Amino acid sequence: MKIEVDKNGFYGKFGGAYIPEMLYPNIEELKEKYLGIIEDEDFKKKFSELLRDYVGRPTPLYFAARLSEKYKAKIYLKREDLCHTGAHKVNNTIGQILLAQKLGKKRIIAETGAGQHGVATATVCALMGMECTVYMGEVDMERQKPNVERMKLLGATVVPATSGSKTLKDATNEAMRQWINNPVDTHYIIGSVVGPHPYPEMVARFQSVISEEIKIQLKEKEGRENPDIVIACVGGGSNAAGAFYHYYNSPDVRLVAAEAAGLGISSGKSAATTVLGKLGILHGSRTLLMQTEDGQVVEPHSISAGLDYPGIGPVHAHLFDVGRGEFVAVEDKDAMKAGVELSKLEGIIPAIESAHAIHALNQIKYGPDDVIVINLSGRGDKDLETYIKWGEY
Repeated sequence: MKIEVDKNGFYGKFGGAYIPEMLYPNIEELKEKYLGIIEDEDFKKKFSELLRDYVGRPTPLYFAARLSEKYKAKIYLKREDLCHTGAHKVNNTIGQILLAQKLGKKRIIAETGAGQHGVATATVCALMGMECTVYMGEVDMERQKPNVERMKLLGATVVPATSGSKTLKDATNEAMRQWINNPVDTHYIIGSVVGPHPYPEMVARFQSVISEEIKIQLKEKEGRENPDIVIACVGGGSNAAGAFYHYYNSPDVRLVAAEAAGLGISSGKSAATTVLGKLGILHGSRTLLMQTEDGQVVEPHSISAGLDYPGIGPVHAHLFDVGRGEFVAVEDKDAMKAGVELSKLEGIIPAIESAHAIHALNQIKYGPDDVIVINLSGRGDKDLETYIKWGEY
């Protein structure tokens, strides 16, 4: 079975572009031009140079000796937390700002949950001297205050989303509305593998540098390019798409995605989309979506703002649907324990999103000779207040 997107933006039955008529010209322009632009040698050279000199790539593949000893396997951490801005998000924003310039856009908008994508967008807009507006849920602005201030310091305007649950879904709704009202001069930098085609595939391509590096680095360390297992957290799923990308069609590599179970799958306060979701349309694509019987979106919950989303990227919905991906649901309390554990065992404080991936080690089976790569998608600086409130360390 080959995992790839078709010409209409579908992975199996998931994907596509379900958009208002006002956005049709923008999406068509992207569909027609993005591949030609990003595969151009000049673009690739500039993208590669900025990833190296500005972002700090390649990020290390670190053998976590004490974590490995505890879990009785060979565990490597892909250190996306060491990227400039503190997470993998900047890989995508660098690519999209270069694309926006090629398309002649003058203004950038974005949505953000945990604030990492917002910071990464504000960063590249400052780098390129472009106007930047970021939409963020009011609840997320409160729990991610340091990132709000970082965005403002970088010159971005941060607009609160005050509808619904006041989190990531609602910020995305606001950004989409703004794009509809300003379709000509504005590029919307979507931060995950969600939205209408070509965004899910485009973002995955920009993030695929993660698995590209893993293959090279693992060859140096283990004498082989393929680990036995790759683990990543999934909300929309851009870090997971990047970590899985070059392994989609390698059946010997298990792909494990850790979703947010929140207060428990049956609690009504969860974001475990593959368990609770059914086929629906959200933010321009057909995917798995948590919804009521009459199709209303169910408000998600996660202690991590970046996983607090009622859907999942169409590529991940497809991986789940065809059995290529293994999905586990990690509760808030277990993610927090895993975050504290990694801090004490390895001296690395992870983003709470990434801590979900660490805890997945307790929920899957593996052997002592297995090589496991966990994508550490972000650092925990932004979550210190949540760790402090949690207090169990």
